[in-house]
Amino acid sequence: MKKALSLLLPLTLLVSTMSCAEKNKNSEKSETETTKVTTSAAETTTNSEVVFDGLKYETYATMTPEEIVATLTLEQKASQMVQPAVYNITEDDMKSNDYGSILSTVGCIDSDSWCETVDGFQQSAIESEAGIPYIYGQDDVHGVNYCRDAVYFPHNIGQGAANDEELAYQVGLITADEAKLCHMMWNFSPCVAQSVDPRWGRTYESYGSDLDTITKLSTAYTKGLIDGGLVACTKHFFADGNVLYGTGEAGAPLKRIDRGDAQLTDAEIEELLKVYQAQIDAGVQTIMISHSSLNGVKMHENKEYIMKLKDEMGFEGFIVSDWGSVEHTSGATYKDQVINGVNAGIDMLMETDRYDEAKQIIVEAVGSGDITEERVNDAVTRIIKVKKDIGLFDDPMLEGIKTEKIATGSLEYRKVAEKLVEESLVLLKNENDVLPIKQGTKVYITGPAANSCQAQCGGWTMDWNGSSKKDIPGVTTIQEAFERYAESYGIEVITDKEQADKADVVLLCLGEQNYAEWNGDTEDMSLFGTLGLKGNSEARAEAKALGKPTVTCIVAGRNVLINKRLYDDWDSVVMCYLPGSEGKGISDVLCGCADFTGKLPSPWYSSLDQIRTDNCWLERGYGLSYGDGFKAQPEPETILDPPTVVEPDPALKGTNYKAGLFKDGVYVNEYANIKLNVPGELNYFPNDTDPEEKEAYIAELTDEEEIRRERAQILETSFGNAKESVMVFFVNTKIGFPDSADVTAEDVMDYCKEWIDGQITNDGGNADWKERKKVKLGSEEFSRDVVYYWDGKAFDCFYMRKLDDDLVCWIYVTTSEQGRTPEYYESLFEDIK
Repeated sequence: MKKALSLLLPLTLLVSTMSCAEKNKNSEKSETETTKVTTSAAETTTNSEVVFDGLKYETYATMTPEEIVATLTLEQKASQMVQPAVYNITEDDMKSNDYGSILSTVGCIDSDSWCETVDGFQQSAIESEAGIPYIYGQDDVHGVNYCRDAVYFPHNIGQGAANDEELAYQVGLITADEAKLCHMMWNFSPCVAQSVDPRWGRTYESYGSDLDTITKLSTAYTKGLIDGGLVACTKHFFADGNVLYGTGEAGAPLKRIDRGDAQLTDAEIEELLKVYQAQIDAGVQTIMISHSSLNGVKMHENKEYIMKLKDEMGFEGFIVSDWGSVEHTSGATYKDQVINGVNAGIDMLMETDRYDEAKQIIVEAVGSGDITEERVNDAVTRIIKVKKDIGLFDDPMLEGIKTEKIATGSLEYRKVAEKLVEESLVLLKNENDVLPIKQGTKVYITGPAANSCQAQCGGWTMDWNGSSKKDIPGVTTIQEAFERYAESYGIEVITDKEQADKADVVLLCLGEQNYAEWNGDTEDMSLFGTLGLKGNSEARAEAKALGKPTVTCIVAGRNVLINKRLYDDWDSVVMCYLPGSEGKGISDVLCGCADFTGKLPSPWYSSLDQIRTDNCWLERGYGLSYGDGFKAQPEPETILDPPTVVEPDPALKGTNYKAGLFKDGVYVNEYANIKLNVPGELNYFPNDTDPEEKEAYIAELTDEEEIRRERAQILETSFGNAKESVMVFFVNTKIGFPDSADVTAEDVMDYCKEWIDGQITNDGGNADWKERKKVKLGSEEFSRDVVYYWDGKAFDCFYMRKLDDDLVCWIYVTTSEQGRTPEYYESLFEDIK
């Protein structure tokens, strides 16, 4: 039965407004602790006794990294070498284990809420037995892109088109300042990959195909991060952008090229290593290893090149693995893989789920001699040195941290981003001098990228694959910019299709879906293909039918393939790449307030056959301008985007609901205490329905019971394909059952059973309901109903559990996949550690 049971409703994360200052709590230890330090020659310290009076970090602040390491037990050292995901641990876990770092996101929250999250774990870390401050890591790859109302810069591909070294430095400074406002002190950036095949899903994370440009811009950015007070992390070491199409990492989900094999000569390798040498010379503190392989050897076990960083290139920081990547190396067991990775030179393991297992493996491997304690000491010394250099031992709660701004998203910082957007635009074509748009022009704006925050910001914005919401706080879309500044430009903006025939010019905005990593690997590359935005073709046809001069803006993370016949229909074409939050940078240039200066950072191919050859449609460095006679018009003063007020769904009011998170094949909802390992064959479908869409849908309903049911349900997320799906709902019992008190999960199940039974009957089927049972999903007990239909060829499972407020968690499984059983789906759930 492949019918949606509910309108896809919006998810809203209820966030605290408590300020950072309000939650920094100083805890005191009254006892005095004495630790005897006995060290080996390799640790370069002498036997001594260290007296800890109060919290240990205060004493550590007066000691060298080597001396600090000498006070730690082997277990405490191993804890410093692992990095769990934030949603997998609690503050109590941190107090018990004092992990070296935490990473990832807790949802779409503001800077104060980020401070609360980071500081809570830090308080636990410094109160732990080891007492070592931890460091929070995040992929802030185009600004602090997991924070609401921050500035989101153009992705690296656009920065490569701008090729402005000073602006790259400013991006680093601003990113550092806004990250410090969130207390996230470690940024997994810059990405210094050389992009050679645009079919790669991470193409937009690269500055382009030219190594000199990559070196110049990334080094400037890194210096900005460091000068701004952040720990930078150059990634991914190395050749992640040089992998061959068709060699993508094996296993589900399908990776056509991502994490594949780079087959390079010694000379090519030396050129790539020069980029990293420049980063080391600039002072980069950490380097992340690539998921990919080099000439058949996974980089996470490539000791030759990892140790080259330390032994020959002068790198004094620490090496971190990428997300769960040691598990894809050649060891026969996970134990072998961890040992191999550490012995290859990796200092910190980004083992988001198996961190405790990895920690214990390290401890046992030292005992068995498979890893030397000297190797462990070196790793932990490097980790602690980076933390000391950033000031975490002097002020772990960051109470004295200095920032240039008091809040994210300042007007000054947005103007820098806006300038970068202007410089990143590449003019491909301008026939009949349609651009710049003249004063007095009536402009009809259409296309799915015109008013889409998602398309404009791309992946790594609010979530891994990009935002699931159309409206992102602080983002000014292309259409919004034209509308907001139309009077200053002297133009009239039309967005009503019924009025389109009155326009003088059509602004057609087309683009790609947002994606990250392998989700962006593609085999067709077409603007109107698999990854093209829904509505691209319809908008193109509409513009053509109007028969007016057309300016086409392409919002995409790569140089997409465009049919020449379609391209010839357009008078002007502008490549915008992924411009981020400041749409005014586009409207200013198109309306003549600035000239085009952007150049293609990589070749633009006209067919797949041209990729990785010397043949192309447009060469790297191509880009037109308005010409010598151009005189810029006055630029309107930037106005901050109006605050986005996110109202919680009525079904969530008065509850403790918090949204779950899906990343790298694992869905976790701490509120409901469920963790689902999503099979690779199931696609992820986040709930991206706007509140207005929900209300519009409900307004068309007439049956009061149906209206009540729709208002009560929240579909958080779903995973599925043509044959099976797993959906996570929450049901507000007060709204759904207003006349009943103390509604149980079984009451909701009875109602759903009756409704579903009617649906099956209406479809001409027979419902075969099995006996209701209590089953475990992970550590939680759920009531389960199972119904078979289609002569037993399909079944649905309903799992429900009443939470500690008015919500019932409802997990709905529907499948016609042969061989599946309810027990199979139940086995996909596990305890949240």
